[in-house]
Amino acid sequence: MKAIIFDLDGTLTDSGEGIINCASLALRTLGLPVPDRDTMRVFVGPPLRETFQKFGVRPEDTERAVEIYRSRYIPVGLFENTPYPGIPALLAALRADGHRLYVATAKPESMAVTVLDKFGLSGYFHRICGATLDGTRGHKDQVIAYLLEDMEPADEVIMIGDTHFDVIGAAAHKIPTIGVSWGYGAASDILEAGALAIADSPSHLLELLSK
Repeated sequence: MKAIIFDLDGTLTDSGEGIINCASLALRTLGLPVPDRDTMRVFVGPPLRETFQKFGVRPEDTERAVEIYRSRYIPVGLFENTPYPGIPALLAALRADGHRLYVATAKPESMAVTVLDKFGLSGYFHRICGATLDGTRGHKDQVIAYLLEDMEPADEVIMIGDTHFDVIGAAAHKIPTIGVSWGYGAASDILEAGALAIADSPSHLLELLSK
């Protein structure tokens, strides 16, 4: 029996449209340049506050940027999102095989639950863990630590994610990672960070997890 920890954005659901739209609004409102959408893809996955500062938001303006972002994200952007094809079938197969499934995401936990509820995916998971709204728990290693506090024992624990942040966060707790190629991180970065393998589809991921 494996305990399988999934990232959310870019792994279970394609949330890029909503995240990028809301981040663009925040930058534009603060009078900062809005790069092209390919450049803005880096907003998907990492903690929001740190990413804003990489795009020119001053530390003293970071909370204002997050406030503007959430003013659109909570009512609209959260739902500019869809599960990747094959994900529901993958989760159903893993549960049928007796594995325990979890979510560890840098998205605020309440929002992660809302998204997974909307798409009918919450029931596959034993626990959904995310960041705090105030950012005191935001990095992937912090969220995984929070999850591990009362996770039931398993024969093996493994992380599934689409960026090198997932690999690094899991490695902090000696948890190996399988990367996925359909998200927002580069496969080369994921492998360089130490991932065991890259899955090219949910069916391929199921094969890798069955080994």
